[in-house]
Amino acid sequence: MSNWDLMMPGMGLTGIGLAGLILSYAGIAHTFIDGMHALTGLTMFVGLIFLAAGILDGGISTSKRAKITTLIIVAISLGFGLYALVTMNTSDFTLTVVLILLAVALPALIIGYLAMKKPGSIKPIGLVLGLAVASAMVIWVTAGSMNSEDTEMVQEMIDEEVAEGLAVAPIFTIDILKDSAQQGNPDYSPDRAIVTQGYTIEWVNEDVAPHTVTSGVDYGETFDSSLISAGGKFTLDTTNLEIGEHEYLCIVHPWMIATVVIEAPKEATKIIIPEGAAIPEDGKIFYNPETINISTGTTVEWVNEDAAMHTVTSGIPASGSDGVFDSEILNIGDTYQFTFADVDNYDYYCILHPWMIGTVNVE
Repeated sequence: MSNWDLMMPGMGLTGIGLAGLILSYAGIAHTFIDGMHALTGLTMFVGLIFLAAGILDGGISTSKRAKITTLIIVAISLGFGLYALVTMNTSDFTLTVVLILLAVALPALIIGYLAMKKPGSIKPIGLVLGLAVASAMVIWVTAGSMNSEDTEMVQEMIDEEVAEGLAVAPIFTIDILKDSAQQGNPDYSPDRAIVTQGYTIEWVNEDVAPHTVTSGVDYGETFDSSLISAGGKFTLDTTNLEIGEHEYLCIVHPWMIATVVIEAPKEATKIIIPEGAAIPEDGKIFYNPETINISTGTTVEWVNEDAAMHTVTSGIPASGSDGVFDSEILNIGDTYQFTFADVDNYDYYCILHPWMIGTVNVE
């Protein structure tokens, strides 16, 4: 008879590991996938060692208890497997699982066999495997260190090129509050964020615990930050997000739930730089209208209809630009747009003609 004390945990661990691998590689598990791959692979590896040792200790059991347990494990595995095949989202799923199973099963069976038949060979084999793993890690780290500077330089060049080719989208910030990991405390602020489509949402983790920002309805299909460590950030481009409400949560602390409402972009509010604005005259309007009141998320567009060059620069002439926005030189017919994300009163002027001043009040 086989060793039932070894076979029982072996079957259980193998079944758990197999189910986890199928869930991971089928794309059913959307969070902590890399960690799940490693954990379930290790679980299955250990389970197969127990299973092989139990079988080799006394042969394959033919008892009813063994048959029932085997049928249960097979049924669970087949159930997960069929579900994964129906819902899988990668074309190479089957090949991936087969290769993973072979990579895990073959070494486990060999180690199990040696453990039962040739226990004296376990130590040297373990030493060789340990040295191989250690050598691989050293080579990996060394190669990474040698190429890290070049990699960083290339990445910086790529980032600069991308930044030059893209317009900077306005940023809407959502804070993950301190002590939000404790149930009942305030968590995301604002809890209900209304954001114009096209904005970039930035979540900032002000807590000491790690958190996630994971879309709730589809468990991370729409967006998923993975773990955001203390002080970390997660940004989301809303350009392709559907108009409407998107509920999200923290997978680590599922009581943390909030909502992002995506609104359609608002039509730009126009301000005209009229003809003759470069000539100072009392009572003359240089930006038309000179003062406007708008809501957050509104885009303002300045149009230069004058024959002279002008600028739209935030600040006041006495102290200069405050750096919030600056159109640089606008030639005749040029336009400049800026989206106001924060509530405040914004004064601006023309650097070339400092008597030209205007105000945007954001409510």
